[in-house]
Amino acid sequence: METRPWVLAESTWPAVRDAGYEVVVLPWGATEAHNTHLPYATDVIEASEIAIAAAGIAWGRGARVVVVPPVPFGVNTGQLAVPSCLNLNPSTQLAVLRDLVQALEPHGARKLVVVNGHGGNDFKPLLRELQPQTSLFLSFVNWWTILDARLYFGEPGDHAGALETSVMMHLTPAHVRPLDQAGSGEERRFRIAALREGWAWAQRDWPSVTRDTGVGNPAGATPALGERFVRDAAEKLAGYLVDLAAADPDDLYA
Repeated sequence: METRPWVLAESTWPAVRDAGYEVVVLPWGATEAHNTHLPYATDVIEASEIAIAAAGIAWGRGARVVVVPPVPFGVNTGQLAVPSCLNLNPSTQLAVLRDLVQALEPHGARKLVVVNGHGGNDFKPLLRELQPQTSLFLSFVNWWTILDARLYFGEPGDHAGALETSVMMHLTPAHVRPLDQAGSGEERRFRIAALREGWAWAQRDWPSVTRDTGVGNPAGATPALGERFVRDAAEKLAGYLVDLAAADPDDLYA
């Protein structure tokens, strides 16, 4: 059986004890509707698989990186009216992350990277609050922003569009329903110009925004596009993990 020593869930205690991890990677997703053709666990699958692929590349380059099991729940306060969209408030996320940091801190690794897969999660204020409380160096990556998706997709979409559908077609094709069953992902936008243009912000009420829970048309999705995007994103994330593993948290500035 092939082992992946960079995946904690597949590792035994003796291997973990002796691994000498330098970087811990924590995928964090959400459980929510993704149009009518993608599963509720889309964000969890994507964040976890991208993290594992990147960590495997980094491990092959000598970086001792480990991916821990993903957190499957995210901030879904704008989707509470959608059945079984499961919410963690930001304050709850902070408590969960604090507990995980405290559990990891005594055991050697000096850096933690959160790989975020859900647009409703905002880790910047959480890391700002936690960093003074821990010796771990904390950072996060939103995996879907690693690359410019417009170089891969004419219309990437915001939620269950061509980007996410292509990625899922590549990662877990058995979980993707036929595209002729998918909604169009048509979005209703704010009437107020500042909110529509993005320089003012307010949370979107999801049932008011979309009829099928998607934002972005998935019609142009293909497994080949998903494979290319995942490959390139994992390669770029792996570069960060390698650099981070080699870095001294006490000497990060040139």
